[in-house]
Amino acid sequence: MMKKRLPPLNWLRAFEASARLLNFTQAAEELNLTQAAISQQVKSLESQLGVALFKRLARGLELTEAGKSYFPVVRESVERLAASTDEIFGQGHRRVLIIRSSLVFFTHWIAPRLPRFQALHPTINLRVASSIWEEDSQFDAHLEIRYGQGRWPGMKSERLTWDTLVPVCSRALITDERPLNCAQDLAKHQLLHVLGYEEGWGYWLQKNNAEAVDCSQGLQFDTLISTLAIAELGQGVALARSSLVKHLLDEGRLIAPLGDSTPTKEAFYLTYSAHGMANPNAIAFAHWLCEEANVFRFV
Repeated sequence: MMKKRLPPLNWLRAFEASARLLNFTQAAEELNLTQAAISQQVKSLESQLGVALFKRLARGLELTEAGKSYFPVVRESVERLAASTDEIFGQGHRRVLIIRSSLVFFTHWIAPRLPRFQALHPTINLRVASSIWEEDSQFDAHLEIRYGQGRWPGMKSERLTWDTLVPVCSRALITDERPLNCAQDLAKHQLLHVLGYEEGWGYWLQKNNAEAVDCSQGLQFDTLISTLAIAELGQGVALARSSLVKHLLDEGRLIAPLGDSTPTKEAFYLTYSAHGMANPNAIAFAHWLCEEANVFRFV
């Protein structure tokens, strides 16, 4: 069965106002139209739907049974559309600053510090889009947080982290039968891998003279945030970036039994184009973020 074509929005608005006010003249005044225009739009809607929506009485308008059924649906749709339009494009929308960040960096690094930015800049509204890799979408962000070696064509970058690679796990994972006192002990544990990082378990094992450990075994994830969550649950050992797990180690949610002596060439960077930094709110956020990164570096 062929579905009826969706009526034009102006017809639906005319019906919604008329049904709410039960008066074509008042509906016309609300919508800044003539009474004749409102009446004609309602008639056009009725013609397309093939049913009368109003009883036109001497004392005014009254909804038919079909009109009574249709009115709540149309009213809710119009109200939701108006609310969403105002939220996205209403007063103050030009102050929205769009930031795109890897989920793990936003959750574990930016989010705990965000109240400080909001206290400094209470009039700037943030919209955050999470992403796994920068090429996953073409989200139109003013600023982006990317992970790599700081070289992206057409983009400028500011380094935010100076990390070491840190094997981390739950304290409950280590037992007398399955200790974790040296790199070779990793052979007794499940490794948790993050796809996409150049410096993963194979790199760490090589740097720590433990190439005999089979780095192909274990679970694989496409985000570090998933890997850290699984590590907290005691299901394996994750290879974390030190800037992202300091608070987890301080809180005892994870431990680093093998230390964090292996530096990484990769890092999190704030990236932007010349167009993005033309926004004064982007400049404010970038300045704040780089200051936070500099403080953290020397903590």
